[in-house]
Amino acid sequence: MSHSTYNKIWADAQMELRSLLTHELPAEPLRPEKDRVMFFQRLAVLYVRYIQIFRHLEEAYDQIVHPQKRRIIRQLLDGVMGRVLELKHEMVEKEFSEYHYMDDVIQDLKLTPEDLEIPIPRYFIRENRTVLQERSQMLSSILKSIGVEEQPKPVGVRSLNFEEAIKMIQVSERARQGRLRARFMKEIRQDEERQRRAKDRNKESTALDEAAVCIQKVWRGFLQRKKIKEEREDELIFLGMNFGPDHFQLNPSILAAQENQASRQKKQDDYEEDFQKSIMSIIEKLRDMEGPDLKESMKEQIRQWFIECHDATGTFPDYPEEEDGGSALIFAEKTPQQLLEEVAAKEEEEANKKPKGKEEKKDKGKKDKGEEEEEVGLKMMPSAFLSDLETGCGTYQAVWQNRDESKNFNQWHEVELIKEEKRKDLEYEIRLQVDELMRQELAHWKLAVDKDKGGNTKGNTKKKKGPKNEKKKKKEKDLTADRSIESLFHELVEQGLLKQSKAVRLEDYIGEYNYLGTTLRQTDIEPMPSLSDVRQVIALNAVLPLGCQVVHEKAPLVKAILLAGPAGVGKKMLVHAICQETGANLFDLSPLNLAGKYPGKNGLQMMLHVVFKVAKQLHPSVIWIGDAEKMFYKKVPKEEKELDPRRLKKDLPKMLKSIKGGDRVLIVGTTQDPGSADLKSLCKVYSKIILIPRPDYASRYVMWRELIKKAGGEVTDSLDLSCLAKISDGYTQGHMVQVVRAILTEHRLQQLAKRPLTAAEFVSPLAKTDPIFHDEEEALKHWYAKTPLGKKRAKAASEKDEEEAPVKSGKKSGENTKKK
Repeated sequence: MSHSTYNKIWADAQMELRSLLTHELPAEPLRPEKDRVMFFQRLAVLYVRYIQIFRHLEEAYDQIVHPQKRRIIRQLLDGVMGRVLELKHEMVEKEFSEYHYMDDVIQDLKLTPEDLEIPIPRYFIRENRTVLQERSQMLSSILKSIGVEEQPKPVGVRSLNFEEAIKMIQVSERARQGRLRARFMKEIRQDEERQRRAKDRNKESTALDEAAVCIQKVWRGFLQRKKIKEEREDELIFLGMNFGPDHFQLNPSILAAQENQASRQKKQDDYEEDFQKSIMSIIEKLRDMEGPDLKESMKEQIRQWFIECHDATGTFPDYPEEEDGGSALIFAEKTPQQLLEEVAAKEEEEANKKPKGKEEKKDKGKKDKGEEEEEVGLKMMPSAFLSDLETGCGTYQAVWQNRDESKNFNQWHEVELIKEEKRKDLEYEIRLQVDELMRQELAHWKLAVDKDKGGNTKGNTKKKKGPKNEKKKKKEKDLTADRSIESLFHELVEQGLLKQSKAVRLEDYIGEYNYLGTTLRQTDIEPMPSLSDVRQVIALNAVLPLGCQVVHEKAPLVKAILLAGPAGVGKKMLVHAICQETGANLFDLSPLNLAGKYPGKNGLQMMLHVVFKVAKQLHPSVIWIGDAEKMFYKKVPKEEKELDPRRLKKDLPKMLKSIKGGDRVLIVGTTQDPGSADLKSLCKVYSKIILIPRPDYASRYVMWRELIKKAGGEVTDSLDLSCLAKISDGYTQGHMVQVVRAILTEHRLQQLAKRPLTAAEFVSPLAKTDPIFHDEEEALKHWYAKTPLGKKRAKAASEKDEEEAPVKSGKKSGENTKKK
């Protein structure tokens, strides 16, 4: 695509964003919505439209090479990302569920379920690739120095009891006898075969004609079947029901597009480097050429203000503090009297902050109650990103919307725009210097006037008192102040607490959209989320905040996420995918991994201090806690008492409080048995609990197809994927991966041309593994209903039933009277 095409994408996104902002920032505030369903519908429409803008802006930012345009698009892209997260947070608060179904919305907007997928911005990795490469090289070098072999797990070897030892001996002895018997039987069969061949040699050979007929029959049948199969495939290709052989070959246009993308990325880097050099040179020129004149003009204006104030009031004014804007207040178009009044009013506000009387409080309370009675209903929460989006749209309209770029075909940076922007920065920088000089000059002028009057020569400057109740925050002790981050990083790798994440992407977590979600909710049935819903929730709550600093600082903060689900549903894979999508470090604080490391209370404090210090300084970081339920055991099992799984129960919540908006650190816990943990303590640490179910029919169908292709197999007509997806109900992704690996061996792959895969081959390996039964899934659902979000949803459902009950009873009584 050309530059004009991507500029068109950007312009369309700007137009859609402007229409959304006019809807979200109306001239008159919207009235509160009393109907919860209508309010959620409004949120859902905004959410879906913002996702489309997000998709277009991400595409434009990745393809446009103009450095100044990319900066404005980046500001808008971060703002739209943050707004999407805010809307998602509000939808969760209003519907009391992490999963939402918007089939009617995407149908009205004429979209597909793929349009609801959250795109992962490519700049998360691209713009930090040098830092990530250095970090990866350092990690791999440390792993080489300590040895590639993984350290043995610190779980003690359990001794066998007498019965188990006898059983093991019996099994091995019976196996030995079976092997001997099989060898004897093989020798007997070989002897019989030799005797049979000796007898056959004495008989006359079969007639040549009979042999030829047999060969002809087999060969002609083979040729006819092959011909019929080719004709059938050609017919399906002609009807458009199957792909032709050209479909699986790389298209030349696709290869050309990939080459263009690589050259475009190189051009972006080159243009950015030239842009930075140009900025430095322009700043130096402005400072040398315009700086002295600007400094003198500021001084003259400030001196003129001093004289005007002295002539008007008889005294010299107090110089505005830097917190109030400094000399920027003087340069505003106001009279000296107005400036003095503003400064005096601000000082009075700070000095006269006294508690109000009881009568004022009562009156205010009455007003608040009256306002609450008037404004009953649901309102949109205030946004931290709408102002940024409005500023970005204003910049686009003022600078880029009608700009003539016919002479800038190569999309170089605009020098005049750099000068306009840097001139403001230079003015601010010089103003700070002038303020310091003029404060001293004003003090000298006041001293000179006081001497002439014979008054007090001491300065009458008033010192501002800070707030009395301001408590000094205790600084946390840095237990490793004398050590570098590199040494702490090395120590964590040696101890096995800092690990290398596996190369998986979030898109590799295969799953299909749930098409019956809205229908089931309308009948008051809570549907189980699909794997596509899980992928979206992980992208929103984990990937986007970790990848973008602005979003993490302003969006609703999520410090810890718990992934709950049966074994094999891909919880650990999602943890590694989060790290790969954002370039995050992976810290492993699982109870089994901590056993025997950093013993004692002091050792535990040191370990947590080192982990969180490295995680915050080398952000983004993911702290993974596998088997999270063990940390909050109601009662520790006897075989796990030596491991002390509850070591972090008291100290981890304290460290969780130290995570602020600027720290891109996320704690991710995984559990397959959350019922064994104390629910109150678990929910206190993990603010987000995401339930991951076993895959449904649609997800299993897609997963079988993709797993077989990934393993090197071919999906032909002889393989009934629908039947395979049906019989594998209850099996997880982990089970399916094991079955595919067991069947598609090297020997079986070589036979695919002659013997294609069938669904029957997968039945035997599936039968040997135990599925996840419906009772286990129901137990997880009941446990999730006891969480804070589940309780809120149950309460809302009961209130809805209570509201509908009188209506239903009224209808029934009306029907009875009609019958009478």
